[in-house]
Amino acid sequence: MPELTDTMAINPPRPGRASRRHFLKLLGGGAAAAALFASGRKGFMPVAAQSVSLDEMIGQMLMVGFRGLELQADSPIIQDIRDRHLGGVVLFDYDVPTQSPVRNIQSPDQVKALIQSLQAAAAVPLLISIDEEGGKVRRLKPEFGFPPAVSAECLGKRNDLDRTRQQASTIARTLAELGINLNLAPVVDLNTNPDNPVIGKLDRSFSADPAIVASHALAFIQAHHEQGVLCTLKHFPGHGSSTSDSHGGFVDVTDSWSSVEVEPYRRIMEAGQADAIMTAHVFNAKLDPQYPATLSKPTITGLLRGEMKYDGVVICDDLQMGAIADHYGFDVAIHGAIEAGADIIMIANNSTYEEQAAARAVALIRQVVEDGTISKDRIAQSYQRIQRLKQKLRAGSLQADYRG
Repeated sequence: MPELTDTMAINPPRPGRASRRHFLKLLGGGAAAAALFASGRKGFMPVAAQSVSLDEMIGQMLMVGFRGLELQADSPIIQDIRDRHLGGVVLFDYDVPTQSPVRNIQSPDQVKALIQSLQAAAAVPLLISIDEEGGKVRRLKPEFGFPPAVSAECLGKRNDLDRTRQQASTIARTLAELGINLNLAPVVDLNTNPDNPVIGKLDRSFSADPAIVASHALAFIQAHHEQGVLCTLKHFPGHGSSTSDSHGGFVDVTDSWSSVEVEPYRRIMEAGQADAIMTAHVFNAKLDPQYPATLSKPTITGLLRGEMKYDGVVICDDLQMGAIADHYGFDVAIHGAIEAGADIIMIANNSTYEEQAAARAVALIRQVVEDGTISKDRIAQSYQRIQRLKQKLRAGSLQADYRG
């Protein structure tokens, strides 16, 4: 069995198949000026907002998985980057649809060359992302020539921040040397249910104590920032109390979730260290009686952006998974995630594989903007957040921002 990945999580809706009409009633957010950052040796330089087309802004909102240890000029992912202005990619070591150990990762030199070919095709530098938590959820394994990394639970139990920082530095240095600039980690779920099959049983949480989780997550993030690598907090608003695995179906945390589960996010935001936040596909009627978090405007726009004052990038988990696709459909899920407040749409292409998924997503988003159900200002809002995140990758800016 391949190991679990957060870019493969799924959850169907509680009440039944979603209505696309519901999402069409929701209008996009307020106006936001768009700014394009062109690539340069040290980062991104702004140019006139009017030079950014709708398609360019839409493309930057997509993060897509692909097949291949090496790429040619006519590879589908290269065409997506060049023609559809793709903003990011996600790397895997295992191809789930074919049950093959051959996907994107074979050796350090191979991964570095792969990433160089991806970036060479991009007008705006890509976010190159990976799940590299340590322990059981990691893509860069010792058998491929990468250093070992212990789990978050192991580090939390030891409760030595210097040790956590050292371990995270090894991970971050490896990522930086390869050209990977966004780690889909750390997990900041509370280990409130040790028997949780997707968090507790996989040793992915630092602790059940939000103070310990936040302090170790900050050490993890600081180590990444020192190497020029961004991090992603997950899984908002909390997956640690669940009794089932959201990778396999509907997960309802209504009766087990507590508001203390968002405390690590608050502490990390207060320290100025929340680069990006990934949503969970869990259903929580305390926050939204109809939709899971990824599609929930009360959860993302209401709680995270409104009450918690977060204006950074929100990444939704993979929208191709069966429970999302079967209950909402590809089009409604993408539309709903954007309406809810997500900025980056994850299409992992590792539960099912569709070469034209990015093209379909671009066409859909363009159509709902053109027919007025999502405003261009709403797209510009996400585009601006994404470019602001990419701008942080300039030399020295991540380390300088640390306020912990």
